[in-house]
Order: sequence, then structure tokens, then C-alpha cells
Amino acid sequence: MKGFILAVFLLVAGVCQAQSVQINEVEQDVNGVKRRGQQLSVQLDPKTVERSWKEYLGQRAGRVKVSKGVMTVEGAKLDTISAEPLRVLSTVGSDAMGSYVWWSIDMGTDYLNKTATPKEYAAAENFLRGFAYKLYRDDVFRQINAAEDVLRATKEEQDRVVKEANSIQLSIERNKQCRKELEEELVRNAEELKQLEENVQLNLQKQELSRQRVLEMEKEVDAVRAKLLEVKRK
Repeated sequence: MKGFILAVFLLVAGVCQAQSVQINEVEQDVNGVKRRGQQLSVQLDPKTVERSWKEYLGQRAGRVKVSKGVMTVEGAKLDTISAEPLRVLSTVGSDAMGSYVWWSIDMGTDYLNKTATPKEYAAAENFLRGFAYKLYRDDVFRQINAAEDVLRATKEEQDRVVKEANSIQLSIERNKQCRKELEEELVRNAEELKQLEENVQLNLQKQELSRQRVLEMEKEVDAVRAKLLEVKRK
């Protein structure tokens, strides 16, 4: 079991390292205003990314409000980026590279950017990168769970097929036994029929013998009657 868990974690780590994680400084139009921010690109389904990002941001930064596709966190607490409360604007979408998460951070005195706030910019990159690795890990585990479901269903189907094969084999054995019993019964019936036919012939012989005896007895009775008639005449 430990070996299996280790193998899964190694697989997850390998997949996360192999997947493309790109973070660039990008301008976006948000509610008619051009804003500079960071954009994370990942090779995953945008709906999954949006759902996960909203949950991740809510857990790490604070309450997320969504209006017209824009996520906003007022007074966001992101200690890894700044000790001061922040205002976060974010959008999630898709492009030719896959899906993206874009955010702009208002630090109160300035907006997050490479030149003016390099330290905070690097910390924000790490925040996005951590989210990306979580996305890929979750995706791998979803694939593993899906594969386990398929494996479980395949095993159940295999068990069903094996049981069906055993049932068919049992039916074949029963059929063979039934056929054997029927053949034995046919043999017994044939022998019984032969014996009955022999009994019929023997009975016919007995009938003929009995008929002959009856005829003989009738002749003897007639002879006795004739003698009695002769005695009466004298």
C-alpha cells in the first residue's frame, strides 16, 4: 500500500513538472478600464479552472464576489504577497494555449507590476504557480479516480462473465448427466420391451398348449359320455 501511495505521488509530481505553467504580465480591459496584471496559462478545461480558482481564492484571500464574469475580493488578506489588505480583480477564460487566470492587485499605493513592486510581483507569481500545481494535482487524481472506476467496472464485468461461464458449464454438465440418464433409461426400456415381447411369445405358446389340453379333455369327456350311453342301452 505504501508503495502504491508513493508511486501515485511520484506520478503526480512528474505530471505537474511536465505540464506547462506560464505566467506573464498582461493588460486586460475590466469593465471598460485597462488594467495591468498577471496571467497564468494552464492546459486544462476553463470551467474546471474557474471553479477551482474561485474556491482557491476564497480560501486564501477572502470572500469572492462575482459580477459579469469578474471576480472581486475586497480587503484580500494575502500575507505571502503583502501584509496590507489588497483589492483583487480577476477573470478566467480560454485562448489558443488553453485556459488562463488573470488577476490585478491594487496594493493601495500602486498596482502590482514588475517594475514598481518586483518583490510583491514575484510573490504573486509563486501564488499563481502554487494554484497551477494544485490544478494539475487535482486533475491527475481525477484521472486516477476515473481509471479506478473503469478498473472496478471492468473487474465486475469480468466476474460476471466468469460466473456466467461457470453457470453455462454447470448447465452443460447437468445436460450431459440428464442425457446419460435418458440413454440408460432407453436401454432399460429396450430391455424391458424385449422381455415383454418374449413374454408375449411365451404366453402365446402357453395359450396354444392350454388350447390343446382343452381339446384333449373335451375328447376324453366325449369318450366317457359315449361309454355311459352304451351302459344305459344295455
